[in-house]
This record gives sequence, structure tokens and C-alpha cells, in this order.
Amino acid sequence: MANFKSLAKDTAIYGLSSIIGRFLNYLLVPLYTLVFTATSGGYGVVTNLYAYTALLLVILTYGMETTFFRFANKSEEDPKMVFSTTLRMVFCTSVVFVLLVLLFIDPISRWMGYPEHPAWIWTMAITVAIDAFQAILFSYLRYSQRPWKFAALKLLFIALNISLNLIFLLLLPKLYQSNPSLIGKIYNPEVGVGYVFYINLFCTAFVTFFFAKELKGMGYGFDKALMKRMLSYSWPILVLGIAGILNQTADKILFPKIYKGEDATVQLGLYGAATKIAMIMAMITQAFRYAYEPFVFGNAKEKDSKIMYASGMKYFIIFTLLAFLAVMGYLDILKYLLRNRDYWEGLKVVPIVMVAEIMMGVYFNLSFWYKLIDKTIWGAIFSGAGCAVLLAVNFIFVPKMSYMACAWAGVAGYGTAMLLSYFVGQKYYKIDYPMKDIALYTALAAVLYVGIFFVSKSGLPIWARLGINTVIILVYMAYIVKKDLPLSGLPVVGKYFRKR
Repeated sequence: MANFKSLAKDTAIYGLSSIIGRFLNYLLVPLYTLVFTATSGGYGVVTNLYAYTALLLVILTYGMETTFFRFANKSEEDPKMVFSTTLRMVFCTSVVFVLLVLLFIDPISRWMGYPEHPAWIWTMAITVAIDAFQAILFSYLRYSQRPWKFAALKLLFIALNISLNLIFLLLLPKLYQSNPSLIGKIYNPEVGVGYVFYINLFCTAFVTFFFAKELKGMGYGFDKALMKRMLSYSWPILVLGIAGILNQTADKILFPKIYKGEDATVQLGLYGAATKIAMIMAMITQAFRYAYEPFVFGNAKEKDSKIMYASGMKYFIIFTLLAFLAVMGYLDILKYLLRNRDYWEGLKVVPIVMVAEIMMGVYFNLSFWYKLIDKTIWGAIFSGAGCAVLLAVNFIFVPKMSYMACAWAGVAGYGTAMLLSYFVGQKYYKIDYPMKDIALYTALAAVLYVGIFFVSKSGLPIWARLGINTVIILVYMAYIVKKDLPLSGLPVVGKYFRKR
């Protein structure tokens, strides 16, 4: 129980930075959809390039976050040497990557479809290289159980990023109209969407200065033999990571190349904007992951570890299903995050994308069995299979179904990886997950979603729809309280119910 309290506390802190941070980042969605109209394709460019950076970040960290946790928790290894060796490895590979991009910037920008904007490409390349280096530093904060600094730096980046976006995309353009000679010294309207990428680079680099203390650990030393052992462990995680991130980004990378219509960038913008609303599921998964990964490795030797993992899976599913119902129940409000109503056409993908995100979270929870027995090759196999399914669905159906095929491809890909990991895992590292409870919660959520769906199509006034949907969500919450989370067991308020 003490371990779960620690997990809950850390998840709450990491969730603070993740959920609040993502919520604040949502301020950029109405900003971008206001400044870059759906027909301009500007948001499609943002969606496309950020998909590339997400893939590159996985490649440039090459599984070293998980590998660091695994080796730092081994009794025969020196955690300081593990950290120093890991940091030096990622630093060197990131520098080489940036140099290669700068050397071949012209052919790369042409291949990506932005021959007139090579600056966008090298800017994002430098940004993702710094991000990869920082990923190890943030991992060290998690290992050292310093969630407050982790959260503070994440929120600092977000606050600075949002502020500069508001200044350069909203304030300065208005001031430029009345005084172009003065404002033109710091603002150029022709840069347009490029400001999104330049601001990102500045903010990412700025945060690095706050790791001065952790960077000193880089001087502890470098162990070549340790590096070889770590690479042996990490390369399947790299394959797993590439396959996993392709499940998230392949559609956004490939869409402009395989969609036959001339409005590919416009369609991608609609899809990218709509999926932002579904990203609350990614927030929950990410917050849980930040706390759960060190928790799992740190408690692997406990006698009741498998019971804890089974309970962790159950509660993860319970609360992600609650988040799903909440988003769908209040979509009539959340859709106003997309300031330009032209983007609302893409909202039909929201429930599909959220289901895919839940499957991804379940797959992440299942993934620890092969990490704990040092058989990470299984992860590469599962994610590879899921990625193959996702790519096949995209290539076959995107030309006909546009971005709807992208949404369903995510469900197919994550579903494949999730099922494979579960059935194989039960053979090699059996965990008795409470499948009956999970099935009941899933079935209840599905039935309640059908109710929300029909209410949304009923034509009732918005206040009536929101009221009915609130009742539906409360039904699910009441079931949670009755079955698994009695109010008497909660802190603070639990005292009141125990007295009664």
C-alpha cells in the first residue's frame, strides 16, 4: 500500500506538469486554428513537421531512457557511471545528427516537400537533438525522485512557448499593421508559420540552462563495456520505439504523399486539429508512464509485484474510460478550442483516436513483462507487427477515405500490438489481470458512449445535451465508487463517510 501511495503521489505531480502543461498547450490550438485558416494549410505544415520530430526523437534517444532505468537499478552497476555514459552517448549521436542535416539540408528539405523553407528543417533538427539530450536529464530527475523540478521545467518551457507564440502570432502582427517601420525590426510577416518552429528551438535551448547541476554528472566518466551492454539491451527498445511512434505519426508523415487529392495539406490540418482534442488520453498515459516506469523497475523484486501490476492495469483502464466519456460528453464545449469552424469537420475522428490512445496505454502497461526479463526483442516484434498493420491500412484506405483511414489505422495497429503482448506475456511472465472487472468497465463505458452519441445527434438544445451527458458520466462514476473506490476510503472526505 505504501508503494501505491508513492506511485499515486508521483503520478499526481507528473500529471500536474503533463495535464496542466498539455491544457496550457491547448491555448496554441485555438491560436493556430485562428491564425492559420483551414484552407491555408498552415496547420497541416505544423502537423506534418511535428510528426517528423516525434519520430526523430525516438531515434535519437534509441531506447536509452528505459535502458538507463534498467541499468541504474541493477545492484552490480554504478548509477552515476550509468548516467554519465548514457548522457555522453546521446550527446554525441545528437551532434552527429545535426551536422548531417546541415550538410544535406537541400536534398532533405526537397524530399520532405519544403524546398523553399530549408530553415524550418534545420531549426527542427536542432530542436529535436536538444530534446533527445534533455530526455536523459529528465529521466535522471525521475530516477532521483525529483518530480517537482521535473514538473517546474516542463511548465517553464510551456509557459515560455505559449507567451512567445502569442506575441509573434497575435500581438506583433496587429502592431505591425499600424507601425510597420518600428515593429518590422523584430517581426517579419513573411516568416508566417516559421515562427512556430523558431520559438520552439529558443524555448528548448533555454530550458537546458536549468540542468547545470545535472550536467556535472557528465564528467563522472565513460564506460565502454557498459555502453556495449546498454546498447545490447536498448536496440530492441529502439525498434519498439520506432514502430510505436510510427503508430502515432506515420499517418501524418505519409498523408501528403499518399493522399491523391490536391488539398492534402488542408485535409491533414483538419485531422491534426481534431486529434488535439483527443490528446487528453495521451496526457493521462504520459503522466502514468513517468511515474510507473521507475516504480515497476524499483519494485520488481517485491513478492507482490505482479499483484501491483495487475491492479495498476485495472485502475489505468477505469480512469482512461472515464476520460473518454468526459471528452465525448462535453465535446460540444471542447470543439470551441478550434476557433475556426472549418476545422469542426474533423471532429468525427475524436472517439476513434481516443480508443486508439487507450489501446496504446494498455500496451504500454503490458510491455513491462519483457523488459523485466530482459527480452526486449518481444517489444520490437509486437510493435513491428502493429506498425505493419497501421501502414497497410493507411496505404490501402487513405486514398479513398482520407484522414478517417488514419484514425482507424491507429486502432488496428495498437490493437494488434496490445493483443500480441497480452497473449505472449501470459506465457512468459504470467500476470493475473482482473479481466472480468476490466470487461465489465469496458462494456459499461461502451453502452454509455452509445447513449452520449445518440444524445449528440438528437437536436436538443446544447444545455439539454450537456445535462443528459453529465448524468451519463455520473452513472459511470457511481459504478466506480460502488465497486472499486468507496468514498470512505478516500483521504479527507473519507473521514466524513466513515463517521456516517
